[in-house]
Order: sequence, then structure tokens, then C-alpha cells
Amino acid sequence: MMPIDDPTPERLRRIPSRQLTQAAAHAHRIVAHRLADFRTHHYAVMAALDEAGPCSQAALGRMCRMDRSDIVTAVDDLAARGLVVRSPDETDRRRNTVSLTPEGSGMLRHLDEQVRLAQDDLFEPLSPEERAHLASLLGRVLEYHTHLDGTH
Repeated sequence: MMPIDDPTPERLRRIPSRQLTQAAAHAHRIVAHRLADFRTHHYAVMAALDEAGPCSQAALGRMCRMDRSDIVTAVDDLAARGLVVRSPDETDRRRNTVSLTPEGSGMLRHLDEQVRLAQDDLFEPLSPEERAHLASLLGRVLEYHTHLDGTH
């Protein structure tokens, strides 16, 4: 609920897309604070590698819905920290395969906990049932527009 002294015009407060944008700004700030010196794209790359296993940077980009240059930067950052390694692809020597290191797996577990805490911070005013319902609704909206846009 908005504070009584909120100067935002009522008309704007009733627009769901604006509410979503405002909530996303809070979500970004809260998650960034919890991740400390990591960024959300670092977390996304590590989570994708944990789930999919070793893969190419191009595959990582598709899974994380990130631009190629952003994937390269994220992988460079993570490799410099010893959290991922690049190795020649066994089927195509022109490509590199990116893998999560044991240190990367440990850091991912830590970041998973930080992201969970960020969700608790952000959604504190909601009950567990309301959180699940909101996640379901947002998932439907994202799925619909992802399908319409032809993105994966």
C-alpha cells in the first residue's frame, strides 16, 4: 500500500504496468544490495551453468537472454575470480566451453541464499500464498510476451 503522503497522482498509481516498473526498480536495488560485489548477470550465468552444465557462451546468452558482449564480460569477470573456466569445445575447437568451478558452485550457493533473502525483503508485505500467486501471474505475463516476441 502506498503511504498516505505519496504525491503520485492516483491515476498513475492505478496503472499496473507502472506499478510493475516501480516494483522492478525496488527489486533491482534490493537484489543488487544483497549480491554485494556481484551483479545479476554474474548470478544468471552461474545459475545457468549449474543447471545446464558446461556450454558455449552463445548457449549461455540464449539461456540467460543476454547480449553476446554482456555474456563475454560476465564470463571474463567470473573467470578472473576463478568461478568459471573456459576450455576448448571437444566437438568444435573453434569454440570455448564454459564450466562452473567448485569455487563457483560454492559461491553460487551463497548467492542463492542472498537472492532468497532479497525476495524476502522485497515481498515482506505478502503472505507465502500471495507471493506464489504473484509469481504465477508474472510467469504467465512473461510467457505470453516471450511467445509473442519469438524470444526464448
